[in-house]
Amino acid sequence: MHDTPASPPPNSRRQRIEAMLAEDPDDVFLRYSLALAMDSDGEWEPCLEILESLARGTPPYVPAFQMSGQILVAHQQIEAARRALREGIEQARAQGLDHAAAEMAELLTTLGSAGEHDA
Repeated sequence: MHDTPASPPPNSRRQRIEAMLAEDPDDVFLRYSLALAMDSDGEWEPCLEILESLARGTPPYVPAFQMSGQILVAHQQIEAARRALREGIEQARAQGLDHAAAEMAELLTTLGSAGEHDA
């Protein structure tokens, strides 16, 4: 007797997020979650596009600035990371999110002069 094939694995986290977004495409947290899943899958550039969209939303989604900064640093895009973090700090302060502003300021400080002399 032949073994029956195993049932397919349950949907990946990303697939579940995409399915939920199909029902509610404006859900900020789902869009942010999709961006993180894309980054985990190695799709960091499309991930940054989503984060940029969230950062430009009304109101700007502060975690998007911080995550953009971290991803840009990981891909040696230091100047772009600095810009994202500076803007994120400003937005966090404007929204009264002092802890988020402090975390981004700390990351910005750790960058020091890295990348300033890159071509």
